[in-house]
Amino acid sequence: MIFLSIATLLLASCGNKTAEKQPAENTPKGADNIVALTDAQYKNADIEIGNLETKSLSSVITVSGKIQVPPENRVSISVPMEGYLQSTNLLPGAPVKKGQLIAVLRGPRYIQLQQDYLTTKARNHNLEAEYNRQKKLNTTKATSDKAFEQAKADFLESQALMQALGEQLKLIGLSPERMATGNISQTINIYSPINGYVSVVNVNVGKFINPSDVLFELIRPSNIYLSLQVFGADINKISPGQEITAYTNEQPDKKYACKIVAVAGNVSDQNATEVRAHFEKYDKSLLPGMFMNAEIQVLSQEFPAVPDDAIVRFGKNQYVFVQKEKNKFEMINVRPGVSGNGYTAILNANRLQDQKIVTKGAYSLLMALKNEEEEE
Repeated sequence: MIFLSIATLLLASCGNKTAEKQPAENTPKGADNIVALTDAQYKNADIEIGNLETKSLSSVITVSGKIQVPPENRVSISVPMEGYLQSTNLLPGAPVKKGQLIAVLRGPRYIQLQQDYLTTKARNHNLEAEYNRQKKLNTTKATSDKAFEQAKADFLESQALMQALGEQLKLIGLSPERMATGNISQTINIYSPINGYVSVVNVNVGKFINPSDVLFELIRPSNIYLSLQVFGADINKISPGQEITAYTNEQPDKKYACKIVAVAGNVSDQNATEVRAHFEKYDKSLLPGMFMNAEIQVLSQEFPAVPDDAIVRFGKNQYVFVQKEKNKFEMINVRPGVSGNGYTAILNANRLQDQKIVTKGAYSLLMALKNEEEEE
């Protein structure tokens, strides 16, 4: 019985020693995470000591979206009267200027409309003369009221028809005032109504064009904007005026400054709301339909923080070193928050209150602690 008790005690003692030697996960084994330096090591580590500080930091929300253009800046080019495309030199991406000739169409309907207008105009001239003659005769009762009223009705009807035909000519780009026998044209010209560039070309030379067909789509890029989708709890953090940094997946290092101008007043079925941002400076390489990522700067808040250099990473965790006594430092686990202007917020800052924190040289201390671990 005595031998059994002694054996049990020895096993328990060995077990306790084994447990004591096992380090916490992702933490250097060192003695209680303490590292001690010689005077020479301390000097070479270039260590600086500071305290927990209160800093105004901005958090960042990362979202994605697409470049859009407002409806008034997107123009679809069509014609109100059918015809065949005779010529165009437009290509997608080509710049256009307001008033620039972009296409020529031809068709028999254009000839017929001009003929109808000129015929009606000539007839209207005769009807006007007859109306004036009947009006003059009627004042002396040399003609009947019925004849006068008929002349008046014929003239007014012809005049209305001529005006209607004239408006149709204007719709296809022909001037009624310049219309005269001998200069009837079988073609009409299409001009660009804006300064911008071509985004879509739907036609080719010789194609028959109906009034419902869109020949080209033109974009006025001056007011393009970035439409972003913000989800969940982040929606309440967004408001007009906040600054945004946008970038593409293809060129993540090329940043574009934007500012939020509007936030949609509704939430979609996916628990998202649309945020509209304008670019501070237009770049013609930014095209409608392009996808972009964006970082939204949330309004600044006060946080307890340390310099970025004070934080070191070991395994899955992050740490800072605090001075316990001369040349002796303890590594303490921390939970970093938002960063900015060289500082990082500490979410469990209560552990660092009234502590002397290593603000420079923390990495050297980590290396020294790891070396101690390897030597054990």
